[in-house]
Amino acid sequence: MRIGINAFYLGAVTTGSGQYINHLIRRLTRLEDENEYVLVHASRFTLQASGDSQRVSCTLQPVPTPFDSISEDLAKLWFEQVAFPRLCRRQGLEIAHVPYFASPLFPSIPTVVTVHDLIPMLLPAYRGSVLVRLYTRLVAAAARKADMVLTDSQASQQDIVRLLGIPAERVCVIYLAVDDIYRPVLDEHRLTETRRKYGLPENYLLYLGGFDRRKNVPTLLKAFAQLAKDSGFEIRDSEIFLVIAGRLPEKGSSFFPDPRPIVQRLGIGGQVVFTGWVPEEDKPALYSGARALVFPSLYEGFGLPPLEALACGTPVIASNRGSLPEIVGDGGVLVEPDDVEGLAAAMEKLLADDDLRTNLRQKGLAHAARFSWEKTARETLAVYQEVGEYKR
Repeated sequence: MRIGINAFYLGAVTTGSGQYINHLIRRLTRLEDENEYVLVHASRFTLQASGDSQRVSCTLQPVPTPFDSISEDLAKLWFEQVAFPRLCRRQGLEIAHVPYFASPLFPSIPTVVTVHDLIPMLLPAYRGSVLVRLYTRLVAAAARKADMVLTDSQASQQDIVRLLGIPAERVCVIYLAVDDIYRPVLDEHRLTETRRKYGLPENYLLYLGGFDRRKNVPTLLKAFAQLAKDSGFEIRDSEIFLVIAGRLPEKGSSFFPDPRPIVQRLGIGGQVVFTGWVPEEDKPALYSGARALVFPSLYEGFGLPPLEALACGTPVIASNRGSLPEIVGDGGVLVEPDDVEGLAAAMEKLLADDDLRTNLRQKGLAHAARFSWEKTARETLAVYQEVGEYKR
């Protein structure tokens, strides 16, 4: 088959959609050489073909739009709704795949769309302006016309069936995975160097993720303050610290609350370490050195940080919302995301009980091993074949 893939986010490796398409293409082109993949991208962006996309089975196809020099938003919309389906038809492609929530309202060939989550429809704070809400309505209507919808979790599948009205048999759950670099770091020198580089203490809990409202970082800070205040908790005669990793908001807002003023207000400035942005290659050691990852997000369509932590042998404390129970499995402890006392108790329990932490580490490693990008690619290829055969 000749398969066209919307590659708008191919070069955006810092975004979830960018990571997804990069890993997917890399694994698809390694599986077999029978299919040809045409990666259709907006010509206003310069993309360099990776080693995998230089294969005979994979070509880059740039497409201009009338709005390239006028409006980034209009250019993106034209690319998704006009340029991509038009090119698929003109080049005689057999299947189209849009790997994010933006399939064409009028598809020109059988189409598969990946809807990672429905956060704009689920959380009022994420609905955006009138134009953003109109765009959400457009892509929601377009998803209903797709031949198959892929999504990252059972939780997202239920949301899609309920909110978009798409029959469950047309919504296929294909789990994502983490990069192969995520594995336990046992090298003491590497762990020590990572602690030195980021000014990390010997014993710490870790939060790694974004700072938008649904990440629920203020609740995490309140729970940690309660842990530090009520129990005066110490481990091996050393204070326990909370390490918060990730690029902080330049200016705090109600949507992106800056955690630093909250830390000062709670009086825990001496026990919280901010690392700033952490490159991908440093994250496995950061996870491996932590006593646990704490991830009280209000909603995740998948949730990569918890799976990355489990793959590094680090137990997880996560909320019981969205996909997180599926992703964490029995490798962690689940709590209500708005329960400050419950979150504090979970942290204390995991810190105090070495046997529990060891048990969760073993279960977490086994659970994480069930996820792989090769499996993601094989299941995606099976959907292409199913849709292609059905439409013949």
